[in-house]
Amino acid sequence: MADHLLSGITATRIETPRLTQQVLTAQGTEFPGPREAVLFVHGNVSSSLFWQQPLLALAETARLPALAVDLRGYGDTDPLPIDARRGMRDWADDVAALVETLGLERVHLVGWSMGAGVVLQYLLDFPERVASVALVAPISPYGFGGTAAAEGRLVQPTGCGAGGGAANPDFVAALAAGDTTADSPTSPRSILRAFYVAPGSLPIDPQLEDVFVASMNTTRCGPDHYPGDAQPVDTWPGAAPGERGVLNTMAPTVFDVSGIVELDRKPPILWVRGDADQIVSDTSAFDLAFLGSIGAVPGWPGAEEFPPQPMIAQTRAVLDRYAATGGAYREVVFPDVGHSPHVERPQEFIVALLEHLDVPAEQPANLT
Repeated sequence: MADHLLSGITATRIETPRLTQQVLTAQGTEFPGPREAVLFVHGNVSSSLFWQQPLLALAETARLPALAVDLRGYGDTDPLPIDARRGMRDWADDVAALVETLGLERVHLVGWSMGAGVVLQYLLDFPERVASVALVAPISPYGFGGTAAAEGRLVQPTGCGAGGGAANPDFVAALAAGDTTADSPTSPRSILRAFYVAPGSLPIDPQLEDVFVASMNTTRCGPDHYPGDAQPVDTWPGAAPGERGVLNTMAPTVFDVSGIVELDRKPPILWVRGDADQIVSDTSAFDLAFLGSIGAVPGWPGAEEFPPQPMIAQTRAVLDRYAATGGAYREVVFPDVGHSPHVERPQEFIVALLEHLDVPAEQPANLT
């Protein structure tokens, strides 16, 4: 992994009571001890390597110390198994152990995609430790797949349409093999180019693209990691979430962080997304129900029985309730940007993040 660190970035393995976790920081960043810090949490099929540019940019401002962590099963953090029966709490508890070990009083959390789910789970479980939250292309508060309407209603009690059975087996095989080529449409490099960023963001700087592909290939594969196990069911699409591994942590049967609206203390939230995101979308190319609606997955029973998941609408509905119950959020949408605003528009992203840290969103005047 050291070969893929940008100039000015340092990697450190930190032993916590739960596991040893790898952390990236800008050179000269000192831990433990600071009262507050910015903590970046990566998404699925990635690692802390995706956060190097924001780490360097924040270090130049000298505002707050910042670090990016590898979640278990990614990067150089210990690859302990993931108990999906706990939703994302394995990861959230790992982050809590890191925060405690480093002696941080409060953290400004920045979570990307699946990592945003980890961040919101941490907020639910440890609200007193959270200074602010930034959600970057976040998964829905109701998980990924298997829900309908803005309120996140379960389509089927089993949660089918979500979980380990939703992964593309060719992509899993390419990850397990550490494929770095673009020879197949399901190689990590091809998926990065086609879905992590929008077409308008191509080409990515070749050096950075190699870093990102290496990051994706740190993903541990198997039933305890990515994608996880699955349970056969009679209803479409034929598989329900299992109890182990990555994708099952996002199943709506075990993951629901809409309870943030009930917190007594609500830190300000920044929601950053691209309007060309194909992964987290109301028409997601990774949602089996949407794929069924366009004929890409056979046997789809129709919109009345199994509608596509309105991921953006669900996030907005929860954040609107968050604001209506004493919180505040600000939404920033980057035009022609896909699933990785911090990669595709790094300067604009850091400007939005700095504004969030310096002048956080305020509760609407009519609610104060």
